[in-house]
Amino acid sequence: MSLSAQEFTKFKKQLFDFIWSELDPYEGEIERTDKVPREILPKLKRMNCFGLVTPREYGGVGLSISQYIEVLAEFSKIHGGIRVLVHVHNTTAKAITTLGSDRWKSELLPKIATGEYSVAFTLTEPDAGTGKDLKTRAERENDEFVMTGRKWLITNSDIATHFMVFCRTRGDNDGGGISALLVPRETNGLTIEPLPPTMGCRGGEHGLVTFQGCRVPTGNLLGTEGEGLHQMTVALEVSRLLIAATSLGTAERSLELSLQYAKKRVTFGKTLAERQAIQIYLAEMGTDIYALRNMIMDAAAKADRGERIPAEASMCKLFGLEAVGRVTDRALLIHGGIGYTQKYPIERLYRDARLNWLEEGTPTIQQLVIARNLLDGAQARG
Repeated sequence: MSLSAQEFTKFKKQLFDFIWSELDPYEGEIERTDKVPREILPKLKRMNCFGLVTPREYGGVGLSISQYIEVLAEFSKIHGGIRVLVHVHNTTAKAITTLGSDRWKSELLPKIATGEYSVAFTLTEPDAGTGKDLKTRAERENDEFVMTGRKWLITNSDIATHFMVFCRTRGDNDGGGISALLVPRETNGLTIEPLPPTMGCRGGEHGLVTFQGCRVPTGNLLGTEGEGLHQMTVALEVSRLLIAATSLGTAERSLELSLQYAKKRVTFGKTLAERQAIQIYLAEMGTDIYALRNMIMDAAAKADRGERIPAEASMCKLFGLEAVGRVTDRALLIHGGIGYTQKYPIERLYRDARLNWLEEGTPTIQQLVIARNLLDGAQARG
């Protein structure tokens, strides 16, 4: 059961105050060092940020999707490296809540909620696409799987205690036989290498994870063997909606900063806010944000009712990345040349937003998912 409206209002105020008073000040340090300081982790634990979507019966906060979207959007207004850390941890917790057996939920979720455990979603490969052609294999030998393969761009690989690995456990490269296995970090043959720094959302670790003859008990299957492709689709569905929420937060912050700047910046005897060209930019930004917010909340309400939202989630993700792109473009134009420097957060928000093009699938993937669902009879309406 999610928090009541009154409980959520109280929790949200406390959390938002924490975000701006204790997390936002780290922006400069993260940009300088390209590291999210480890001292942030106990702060996040103290505010239950690792258990936001974990059900209350497992020790989490138990936010609904609609409630979590508001929280994630606020995280997306501060440094993207912090947002990524919190988002990926909670997204994987949501996947385990949805897909895991009672055993795994009981064993993992209480420790995930406290931050003692962190499970990295381990899907993307350097040698294959993210889908039916996965090349990482796990061959069954008696009561174990022997896993070989490589995964990269694995977020939170530096703090993960476990990896939720999608791999081929049976069958040839025909799209079948993909399963999800839980692999502890200390497993022999598992190695992790950092990848080069990223354009935006700096400080997060997106590692290259190699499995060389890793032996994993067959009991570490998450769900049913061979159903990993379906599990992956369900998990990505919610995550795509949450990426749209990060687009919303970044866009809202960009508009807030642009309004402030337009009201105080004076050129040729007038504030920017008095100029029609700037007013048009602001109107376009506000329209994009209003449309995106309502799309997201509609899809979230459906998810909270237990409905599948494959088309809606991809529509939100696609429109979100386009909207935040337009909004940050206009924010930079409003700030002018000084916005291209690090004097204002616009420069960082502009870079952070570009990750939304790539997280949980590129625009063309979203278009493919949407079109397939429409052709299969999904309705493009509320």
